[in-house]
Amino acid sequence: VMATGTPDSQARFGQSVKGLLTEKVNTCGTDVIALTKQVLKGSRSSELLGQAARNMVLQEDAILHSEDSLRKMAIITTHLQYQQEAIQKNVEQSSDLQDQLNHLLK
Repeated sequence: VMATGTPDSQARFGQSVKGLLTEKVNTCGTDVIALTKQVLKGSRSSELLGQAARNMVLQEDAILHSEDSLRKMAIITTHLQYQQEAIQKNVEQSSDLQDQLNHLLK
């Protein structure tokens, strides 16, 4: 009687081991997939950080260029103010000369 029970219990034990192994293989497969996704996500993050750094450098260059342009515009504005003052003095002097000419011609 024990001899017939032994192969049956061995078969159940074999099925149980197969079930556990299948479960473990499935769990390992799921873990590998999760790990792969995480690695890909990490490499994508690194790529995005690199792109952000490049964009920051471009923005910094644009800001420096803008500052330089503003300095040049300030210098030009100062020169234009000097020219405007000189023109205004010339207009006043020419008005005075016109008055003197009119006075002399009378």
